[in-house]
Amino acid sequence: MEDREPCPWRILDDVGGAFLLGSIGGSIVHAFKGWRNAPKGKAIVMAFNQVRARSPVTGGNFAIWGGLFSIFDCSLTAIRRTEDAWNAIASGGMTGAVLAARAGPRAMVRSAAVGAVLLAVIEGASVFLQRRIAEWQKASAKKQYEAIHGRPLDEDALVDKLEPPVPPPVWHGDAGSTDPTTVAGMDLGMDRA
Repeated sequence: MEDREPCPWRILDDVGGAFLLGSIGGSIVHAFKGWRNAPKGKAIVMAFNQVRARSPVTGGNFAIWGGLFSIFDCSLTAIRRTEDAWNAIASGGMTGAVLAARAGPRAMVRSAAVGAVLLAVIEGASVFLQRRIAEWQKASAKKQYEAIHGRPLDEDALVDKLEPPVPPPVWHGDAGSTDPTTVAGMDLGMDRA
């Protein structure tokens, strides 16, 4: 997640990406529906008309979902001061609840559960794939080392030669600062009295 934009811009990025995803997916689905339900000889025209009329709506619905999700995700990241899978899972639940608010409390609870479970599955699959890819890369690097050097890699000796990891930058600054000329650790350029 470190390669993503900071939160204010991430929201716009997610809205645009979700709109694009919904528009492309909606175009495929609506083209098929228009083609399938068209009278004989009008399949292409009906498919095009369905795409033109309904794909922007589908894209807009996806954009609303993506925007709400991103707003909740950024808010939870700022409140909890950590960026992890729990933020995404909770954001999915909150997004589902807000989108179902007009249908009543039962629908909100149901949609919140579906959103949270859906995001939990996505986050779980992401973690699983990241671990598998890391294992594969490690095994591949070991084989490559053995092929180049003609001897097995001594991992214990290698760990001693590594430098300690550099901590990632904190984008939210120092919220606990008592200096009145700073906001979240950033100097406002005001003269100190």
